[in-house]
Amino acid sequence: MKLKILWPGRTRNRDIKKLQDDLFKKIGHLNRCELIETKEARGIDEKYENKIMDVEAQGLEKNFGNDYVICLSDKGKEMSSKEFARFLEKLTSHSTRAATFVVGGFLGLDKRIIQKADFLLSLSKMTFSHELIRLFLLEQIYRSLTIMKGQHYAK
Repeated sequence: MKLKILWPGRTRNRDIKKLQDDLFKKIGHLNRCELIETKEARGIDEKYENKIMDVEAQGLEKNFGNDYVICLSDKGKEMSSKEFARFLEKLTSHSTRAATFVVGGFLGLDKRIIQKADFLLSLSKMTFSHELIRLFLLEQIYRSLTIMKGQHYAK
């Protein structure tokens, strides 16, 4: 199964970006994976939240196709790493659709993106920056793939 990861804009923090790139390479050794950085609403004042969310939603939804869409949301289901690995394994064995993970921008995800989701996933009840949550998602995908393949991963 192909994995896709979508988020608006690039990661600007160089240290986080370096860690993301490293994890993405590791994921690529275990499974086909594509990282798509979509259009980010730039130059729009934060007081125009709806416009920002709309611009970013347009860029994200262009990449859905017939994919199984998993949106990160504070209202999503929380799982342990082993539960997440079983979830991914079930997807890979029962579906030919790509699994597409969607991370919002600094304001989160537009409601219409959430409504198109096949599954809502929460990585924590805590709030993190959108750049950090990208890193956490990649780490959990990598951890899950190593669990699925029976490889050891540092605890």
